[in-house]
Amino acid sequence: MQDKIMDNWDELGLSNDFLFGKIMQDPEICREVLRRILPQLNIERIEYPELQKEIREDIDARSVRLDVYVRDNKETVYNIEMQAVDTKELPKRSRYYQSMLDLQLLNRGQSYRRLSRCYIIFICLTDIFGKNRHIYTFKNICQEDLKLILGDGTEKIFLNADGQKDDVGSELKAFLDYVAGRESDDPFIKKVENAVRNGKKNREWRREYMMLMMRDQENIEKGREEGELRLSLLIKKLVKDSRMDDVLKASEDKVYRQKLYQEYHIE
Repeated sequence: MQDKIMDNWDELGLSNDFLFGKIMQDPEICREVLRRILPQLNIERIEYPELQKEIREDIDARSVRLDVYVRDNKETVYNIEMQAVDTKELPKRSRYYQSMLDLQLLNRGQSYRRLSRCYIIFICLTDIFGKNRHIYTFKNICQEDLKLILGDGTEKIFLNADGQKDDVGSELKAFLDYVAGRESDDPFIKKVENAVRNGKKNREWRREYMMLMMRDQENIEKGREEGELRLSLLIKKLVKDSRMDDVLKASEDKVYRQKLYQEYHIE
């Protein structure tokens, strides 16, 4: 298993979220990436309040581990996530990330006016909206008057490395091409490429990546075993209740299976 992980490490590119998070620890690289995504903001410098921080507001809340979390000289905060696979839930995840960040940004008793301007940015390898754009920017607007913006200080941006339209500048296009595995003569991209090459020689990063991959594999195997136990228990209950048709349907339909888990209170 370790040999397989090592082979995988040697083949990683910037589209890997672990390596992306590490490379973006370089403030010059991170600032330039943000400048290419949001050139209108004129970002002069950035700092890392808590890089790759894990947010959990209470014991029952789902934890959030951020790839990149930075703040600029105007107190605007940015969360940047690399997303290699379309998990079909990125819009909902962006909503959750936003809410959890807001809880961290505002201390108890502070005025809502103290909430920082916030950008949630997903860099995707595929077009999750299917409109062939390189960039999709979302703000909260009034449905009855599309010129009226809510002004809550939040924006969610989804970048598509597989975009086809001529809708972004050459610098951002070069960066997205590199993320997608295409070559570029852009000097900054050469700098990133060199950082990636050197990063993969970093023994500490490699060791950390190996530990994370092994832990993830253990969690997958544990989840598979727990899932098999849940299904086995459900089938026993269905057979006991003579619901043979539901046995077949539960084995084929995940949504229906979840409903049956709830019906029989199987956690």
